[in-house]
Amino acid sequence: MNDNAIDSKLARFPSLAGKTVLITGGATGIGAAFVEHFFDQGAKVAFFDIDTDAGEALADRLGADLGTDRSRPMFLRVDLTDIDALRQGIADVRSALGPIGVLVNNAANDKRHTIEEVTPEYYDACIAVNLRHQFFAAQAVIDDMKQLGGGSIINLGSVSWMIKNSRIPVYLSAKSAVQGMTRGLARDLGQYGIRVNTLVPGWVMTEKQKRLWFDEAGKIAVKQNQCIDGELLPSHLARAALFLASDDSSMMTAQDMIIDGGWV
Repeated sequence: MNDNAIDSKLARFPSLAGKTVLITGGATGIGAAFVEHFFDQGAKVAFFDIDTDAGEALADRLGADLGTDRSRPMFLRVDLTDIDALRQGIADVRSALGPIGVLVNNAANDKRHTIEEVTPEYYDACIAVNLRHQFFAAQAVIDDMKQLGGGSIINLGSVSWMIKNSRIPVYLSAKSAVQGMTRGLARDLGQYGIRVNTLVPGWVMTEKQKRLWFDEAGKIAVKQNQCIDGELLPSHLARAALFLASDDSSMMTAQDMIIDGGWV
């Protein structure tokens, strides 16, 4: 079973069927799990990424066994740090799939860095890839959600700033700001039935994390700090996102949903 495998015994969310869902950073890792799980629920899924090969491969794989009554996921190569390109991508999704009812602001990059090596240019680039696009993507779908009578925006945060991780200070700054942004958007958009929540992952065992950072010391840290002794997988985050996007959470907004095995 792969990290994103879908268990047929888990919940179905009928309110997601036929709904247009946009996921940023959806080609690999946690984002790919979001794409798979929302698609399995019958949603009309679109996703952005700069990894064209992985994005096309994921869309092709999910579309391979479809009948004639459904469309494969829509993949677009979009550099989210280019706000004009982001807005155009959202317009293209709207044109193809209809008004966007769910936005999952997932894309991020937790590249390690020291305080000493950060330049103003690096700082701005890190904020752009980890925070700025979330705001402008949300801004671009507000009218869609007003038209629909409501919607769900899910911003991806991180427990990393809560547990004071080292060697990523600008990333931590951006991720802590996501939760403030969520609360501000939730207050302003609630009058339109638009819900805004933060999904907060712990140390998720994506292929990238295992390849770059999950060494013996990491295994010990997980065992010592998580309440549940096991690997936190992308699929665990995807299941939580389904709930936040569905009508089941219709009165839940401005909240932080932490999925970290009990680390925090």
